[in-house]
Amino acid sequence: MAQTHVHTHAHDRHAHQGMPKMPEWLSVEEALDKVLGYVHQLEPEQRPLLEALGQVLAEEVAAGLDVPPKPNSSMDGYAVQAADIRGASPGSPVALEVVGQLAAGQVPSQEVKSGVAIRIMTGALIPPGADAVVPFEETDELQSGGKRKAAGRRIKVLAELPHGANVRPQGEDIHRGEVVLRAGAVLRPAEIGVLASMGYASVRVVRRPVVAVLATGDELVEPPEALPPGKIYNSNSYSIAASVLKYGGIPKQLGIARDNLPDLERCIQEGLDADMLVTTAGVSRGDYDIVKDVLMKQGEIAFWTVRMKPAKPLAFGALRATGRDGSPRRVPHLGLPGNPVSAMVAFESFGRPAILKMMGRRDLARPTVRAVLEDDIENTDERRVYARAWITKREGTYYARLTGPQGSGVLTSMVKANGLAICPEDVPLKRAGETVDVMMLDWTAEQF
Repeated sequence: MAQTHVHTHAHDRHAHQGMPKMPEWLSVEEALDKVLGYVHQLEPEQRPLLEALGQVLAEEVAAGLDVPPKPNSSMDGYAVQAADIRGASPGSPVALEVVGQLAAGQVPSQEVKSGVAIRIMTGALIPPGADAVVPFEETDELQSGGKRKAAGRRIKVLAELPHGANVRPQGEDIHRGEVVLRAGAVLRPAEIGVLASMGYASVRVVRRPVVAVLATGDELVEPPEALPPGKIYNSNSYSIAASVLKYGGIPKQLGIARDNLPDLERCIQEGLDADMLVTTAGVSRGDYDIVKDVLMKQGEIAFWTVRMKPAKPLAFGALRATGRDGSPRRVPHLGLPGNPVSAMVAFESFGRPAILKMMGRRDLARPTVRAVLEDDIENTDERRVYARAWITKREGTYYARLTGPQGSGVLTSMVKANGLAICPEDVPLKRAGETVDVMMLDWTAEQF
């Protein structure tokens, strides 16, 4: 997929001749379509069950056995023949001889004939001849102080139960040959448990993408180094790498690339074995041409202006690389703004969906709700505003309160937010009391 540049700096001489022209401004939807056009679902891999949590199943799974494989008891009690206890009641109990006991995991060695019972624990196999289980509470066992009725003793049944009572039939959950999970299913704890119940120790899933994360700029210092005058700590690498991890990817932190050609080229080369490279800073028109020159030299990169606030400048394209077998490959590159809030909002809007698509996910969009504003949202330059907000639900209605100053350098505004309240491009002001769409970042109990 090819794009063109929208900037007019000297590095246009590196432009790919085949790239079609693009408009000066892109909508969020246009930019997302272009990003998703560059990425594809990754190949499958075999993973141990627990390590596959959150991944997408790469093939359908059919059961090789019935679950449960044999009828078993769903209660602690006595395995009996239902015909023997017909008419039983507290006033007219039925006495049965106890001929044995079965624990879960034991194989029955005795048959339940008319007039007898076998004491049985939850999960134990139903012995031959039995067709019902009488819970302890429906016998005189508890009346005798909980004294265990061992073999050779008699038990009084105080209630009539039908055929099949408290018996889990063979295949109650899963039948042999049944397709239990379809390709494309996201493996949650329930799916992991079902796979284990069928005897699976590993499963074939879509591979997690490795995402290289690179910050650029001479002003950056890695924590916990001392902070000289004029410098700032590199927070972007950590917030973006943490986001990659949160959404299922494997972050590969490349550190900081300095504003010189050799260091930037070296750092980018280190990221070309990843499935995607994410950089922060160096994508706005005021940034050093060296960042754009290096990116253009190593691939096809478009520099866009997206109609959103924060995160107006964005770069995207593909870098040329070589696969392990020597074949050429393309590494998608997402260039985020340098301001920390802009970087996080841009990654939420474009990086997150790209990672999910590579993982085989189909649910790429964030959940949204309609909420009543408790503060004004101003829109001064016809961009879609993503205001950081805290969303609560009161008496069935969602409310959105802004988290304070909304500057793109106020990273704590993201700490205080669980959603992004949206003011559309063509609306100059959303007043308190009006209703807006909110893209939810996190859900807590009070929002449901």
